[in-house]
Amino acid sequence: MRESNLVMVEGMRQTRAALGRWRRAPWPTLGGWLAGSLVVALSLLVATWLVAQFASVDRTRFDASGVTESGTFADVRFLLGRNGLVLALHALACVAGFIARSALPLEADRYTGTWRRMHDRVGTAALTFVFAATFVSLATQAVALGRATATYSAELDVSPALFLMSRLAHALPELVALFLPLAAWLVVSRRGQWQDLLAVTLVTVAIAVPILVGSAFVEVYISPHLVPGG
Repeated sequence: MRESNLVMVEGMRQTRAALGRWRRAPWPTLGGWLAGSLVVALSLLVATWLVAQFASVDRTRFDASGVTESGTFADVRFLLGRNGLVLALHALACVAGFIARSALPLEADRYTGTWRRMHDRVGTAALTFVFAATFVSLATQAVALGRATATYSAELDVSPALFLMSRLAHALPELVALFLPLAAWLVVSRRGQWQDLLAVTLVTVAIAVPILVGSAFVEVYISPHLVPGG
């Protein structure tokens, strides 16, 4: 078998080609990803507000640290760990899309019969995982954030909308960074450029990590002073 036909080699070649195209003209590509991520982030904030309207208030779980009082570096580490897991899940969705629609079809061409059908089914399963991961991530975050918003706003005697607005300084860039891989996945998949998804993973994670670090520090040390009634 020739080296150019190896799946891994072909995947690396496609990734380098995509990175080269984007390096020559980055903003048309990145702009679309960022716009899509911003739409997802704003949609999640709206969903959070809706959940907060009906969520029960649990005052026993109210913690002023990082909300109305500046936290510590331990709080920064906690936020980075939590957001790192979410980012990893979203990045894994990109990798799964690359495997399902780019790597596996190349590998499947080597087989016939039962092995070929198995490779085709694995590709479908990978795409199902991507959609399920996206839905679960959005739903769980909307519920968790909505419940927390309901509790904090009740404790501070402000509306959920006002409380959420006071958190936008860190929440909006944080959410845009977290959902950047998924937004890029949607843009690339609509164009049928599945072979670019590995490059998408590398670029979006590289962009998201410093934004998440900065957002964590803002959330712990700056945002508490912006909360009304805090």
